Amino acid sequence: MRFVMGMIVALVLSLGASAARADEPVKIKTGWITVPTSLAPILFVKPELARHYGKTYTLEAIHFAGTAPMITALGTGDLDIAELAFASFALAIQNGRMTDLRIIADELQDGHPGYLSNGFLVLKDGPIKTIHDLKGKTLATNVIGAGTDIATRAYLRRIGLEAGRDYSVVETDFFHMIPFLTEGKADMVTTIPNLMNDPKALAVARPLFTLRDAMGGPTQILMRVAHAGYIAKHRAALVDYFEDEIRALHWYLDPKNHDEAVATVAKFTKIPAEKLEPWLFTTKDTYRDPNDLPDLAALARNLKTQKEAGFLKIDIDPNKYADLSLVKEAGKRVNE
Repeated sequence: MRFVMGMIVALVLSLGASAARADEPVKIKTGWITVPTSLAPILFVKPELARHYGKTYTLEAIHFAGTAPMITALGTGDLDIAELAFASFALAIQNGRMTDLRIIADELQDGHPGYLSNGFLVLKDGPIKTIHDLKGKTLATNVIGAGTDIATRAYLRRIGLEAGRDYSVVETDFFHMIPFLTEGKADMVTTIPNLMNDPKALAVARPLFTLRDAMGGPTQILMRVAHAGYIAKHRAALVDYFEDEIRALHWYLDPKNHDEAVATVAKFTKIPAEKLEPWLFTTKDTYRDPNDLPDLAALARNLKTQKEAGFLKIDIDPNKYADLSLVKEAGKRVNE
């Protein structure tokens, strides 16, 4: 009898502990690479915008050097939501066999009508006048195989120029692009919005073409992805999170909050606010969908270009790998 009572007590305690754990907020681990490309580390600078934070979810923003390490972290369970480029997303499916990945939210779009498209810069007074002049030259990219690298290769292939045979490609980070150009280490370099809006950079360099030119339209540069099983298990908490994220994104994009939004980014990045103020969160910046909806039609074209450039062997239909129900439900709540 004493044994039976002990078992009952243990069962009651176990059920109570399980119930307590079930009531705890879901800890969402999301990856980011740079700010302001991603806003994850500064998303809730206004706590009142995060109405569900601490109740149904908590957020851990984890820094990564690039998208490739995020793929590994997704595979090991050390990351719940990854920030992937169209190129790394495709390779995660093809090479990593992660066929259960789902596109769940936007991050950044290049060449959206009325917004910035990042340029590929050459010396303003240099010998390169057209893309045909790149034959025999050296091109700098941030990462070989990145979306901008793929775009360049695909664009030059259309005029008969092949990497390795007709031109060479070197890697450097974005902060060294202009020195690479002015010091003769590269004849063309890749840019990001702060370079495209930097008067000092544009005093010595000019865009030869843009990413939109190379890709033939907008590019879904970055998007958020997660495993289908994780989405199914934590759907309610994820909708709450994206509701708060969309509300915070609206705050950042609202012109009346521009000065404070810029100051927030400046404080985090240590970039002087006066360098960010003219372009950040404006049409001179790359586009962020205010309701976190990625451009799947653009993504389909981007993946086709990736295959044509020789960086992808399979056809991928992004519609089969998308679950936008989370952000659609969250956006409906915010916009009601």
